[in-house]
This record gives sequence, C-alpha cells and structure tokens, in this order.
Amino acid sequence: MQPGDPADIRNWQRRPDGITTSGRLEAGDPARLAAIGVRHVVNLALDSHPEALAEESALLAAEGIAYTHIPVPFDAPTPAHVAALAEALAAHPGPVHVHCIMNWRVTAFFYLLDCAAGVPEDEARARMAKVWNPLEDERAPEAWRALLGGGNA
Repeated sequence: MQPGDPADIRNWQRRPDGITTSGRLEAGDPARLAAIGVRHVVNLALDSHPEALAEESALLAAEGIAYTHIPVPFDAPTPAHVAALAEALAAHPGPVHVHCIMNWRVTAFFYLLDCAAGVPEDEARARMAKVWNPLEDERAPEAWRALLGGGNA
C-alpha cells in the first residue's frame, strides 16, 4: 500500500511492480484511481455480471484513463485470456490497474505471468493467495486448477 491508495475498494492490492489490482469498481472509483495516477484500467469481468460497473469505459475516459476490457467467463478461463492481459499490459506502460469482480481472475492470471517472468513459484503463489488460491480452494471451478497447473505457464 501507498499513501492515498483506495484500500476500501474490494480486495485492493498493490503488487511489487506497482500495478494495482482489485475487485469490482464503483461509480466514484475512476476519479480515485486517476487521483493516484492510474492511466490504464484492464477489466477482466463480464459486463453482464450484476456487480459490474455500468458505463465503466465512459467513466474512465472522463478521467483520462485508457480502458481495455478482456471478458473472462469465470468458469472458462483460457491461456488466450492470460495472453491478452500480458499484451494489454505491454501496450500501455505507466500506472495500470487491473480488476474483475472479486480480484480472483486477476490474481490468478498474475500468478501465471509472475511464474513466466521467473518469480519463484512459492512467491507467486503467496501473492495470489493473499486474495484467492484456486489451487487449494476446493470450491474453485476445475478450469482454474487446470489453467494454473502448478505454475508452469
């Protein structure tokens, strides 16, 4: 955490690389993200989720924040979704915020990206487990355990 981080946003996290992540955003959050310098938001949630922020793209644009939407069905994440996140992060340098509804998709995807970047698996898993660990959560859809496969991205 850094001073000014909107830690009351659901499952707010600040990664060692400075990228911030969270669960769902609410109507006032785009302004709060802009205030801490966020310049790009990536959303992994489906627009059809009842907790999704309506008009998120427009609300972010009004704050001067670029927006990328990568809708990831919770019961069907794929390596292509992870690759799309990696591409979005590479295409928009600068302060980035990545979110979904609970920050579960996000932390699981960063687990894979961290492992691929050479972060030791136990460290990558500990980062993910601060929010959710589908490798150990028996309620997690099997698709998540299959995707994560022990961290060999």
